[in-house]
Amino acid sequence: MALEGVKIKWLGHSTFAITTPEGKTLLVDPWLRSNPKCPAEAYELTPDAVLITHGHFDHIGDVFEVAERCQGPFVGIFELTSWLGSRGVAAEQLVGMNKGGTVELEDLDVRVSMTDARHSSSFQEADGTSIYLGEAAGFVVEFSTGESLYIAGDTALFGDMAWIAEIYGPTVGILPIGDRFTMDPLQAAMAADLLELDVVIPCHFGTAPGLTGTPAQLIEYLESYEIEVDVVALEPGQEHSF
Repeated sequence: MALEGVKIKWLGHSTFAITTPEGKTLLVDPWLRSNPKCPAEAYELTPDAVLITHGHFDHIGDVFEVAERCQGPFVGIFELTSWLGSRGVAAEQLVGMNKGGTVELEDLDVRVSMTDARHSSSFQEADGTSIYLGEAAGFVVEFSTGESLYIAGDTALFGDMAWIAEIYGPTVGILPIGDRFTMDPLQAAMAADLLELDVVIPCHFGTAPGLTGTPAQLIEYLESYEIEVDVVALEPGQEHSF
């Protein structure tokens, strides 16, 4: 069974709460209060760790509020975690890394590897100033069972996804499908094939008018290209147990 004992809850857009087999919670890309699809009951979520794929507002919008509650690690690319530290997140909580690297989150019984993503990363200040926050990235999370989850983050399709399959062997992937700023459903179907996934959980769609991709389109392309992958299309606030 893929990701046995893992639970994945979609909080809208690209924000997810992932429960490990040991009952720990990983919060991915904390955009909560201003996320139009996030259920209100998730606004006060206190995770055991936070994973951040990149610095755009729709991925870190509530990171500092979460940091007031969360005593665990904040994992991201080096420039982004350094910026979090400059804004008051405790140094001992910052786990800066870079693409190709792996860190052990021992208190959570998970290993986190950082992968490439084809996207940009910056934070827009109120006065319009743009702050460089490194490059966008993805993650592979390996659980205590030895099974792995791929979190693509915001990305286009790229051929080295085949190497992610070869090196890490994730069975489940969280892939963006919205188009305009990320892959569309066709590219996501091709990505699922390159990654040799068993299950795809689509995200980054339906939040704004320009994000037109749908899970139904993803399923249609998978069927058209005879790619045998199950699609778990969650509603905001819905949790899937593996």
